[in-house]
Amino acid sequence: MQGVPAQFTSQTDRADFQPLAGYPQVELYRAHISRHSFDPHTHQAFGIGLIDRGAQHFRYRGANHLAGTGALVLMNPDELHTGHAASDQGWHYRMIYLEPALLADLTGTPDWHFKEVLQAHPQRCQQLSALLGALWQPQQPLAVDSLLLTLVDTLRPFAQQRPRAPSPRHRFDAVRDLLHSQYHRPLRLEELAREAGLSPYHFLRQFKAQFHVTPQQMLMAIRLYEAKCLLAKGVPLAQVAPQVGLTDQAHLTRAFASRYGTTPGRYQQQCYRP
Repeated sequence: MQGVPAQFTSQTDRADFQPLAGYPQVELYRAHISRHSFDPHTHQAFGIGLIDRGAQHFRYRGANHLAGTGALVLMNPDELHTGHAASDQGWHYRMIYLEPALLADLTGTPDWHFKEVLQAHPQRCQQLSALLGALWQPQQPLAVDSLLLTLVDTLRPFAQQRPRAPSPRHRFDAVRDLLHSQYHRPLRLEELAREAGLSPYHFLRQFKAQFHVTPQQMLMAIRLYEAKCLLAKGVPLAQVAPQVGLTDQAHLTRAFASRYGTTPGRYQQQCYRP
């Protein structure tokens, strides 16, 4: 892969993606970031990884966190988060993204959930580091299967099963459903507020208190995640922006790079497998 995206302010910043052979629901990621700040974004997958060197500040579930060298990072699906360096040297890190349905199939346990986003466990961190390193290398299918199951088993002590008892539907659940289903078209604050049964003023205040982002930030996170999925399927760049409700390809490039640390074109080169 050639160079770094033009959007990076430092030539030391770099991000690489790679699909896992035989598992279209799994994505590998590694990066070194020193200057770039990631805007709020989300993944419809479990984000599991570690900090190899340096330290990162990030915001997750409304709280600020500091992840240093050797930290395990365990993010649940559909959780908005940010990220920026905690020092001038930045941070090196690696991640694997596992879709919930695949994780349930691999473990036989539905409704996996990580209670804590950070864990300090040197032995498990060393094991995860070796497994992620091996998964980046070409492997026979049977070896990939074994490595993935070993990785899941390594993380099992930090996971729990969400209770499946029905809970009252929150008024903002309908708003999130609307954002996920109608992300491709223009949305107005009044429409979202009406879905929640609130005035626009009270809706905006309560939405930010609930999710720690604005409705526009959540909408953009959903749009960019959907763009990511289309790019991985090989949809031409010129078609992606209008399909996810963005103005044009330039808008897509700026927004995508600010959230994922690479350009849409470079991401597609790395992840699309005809």
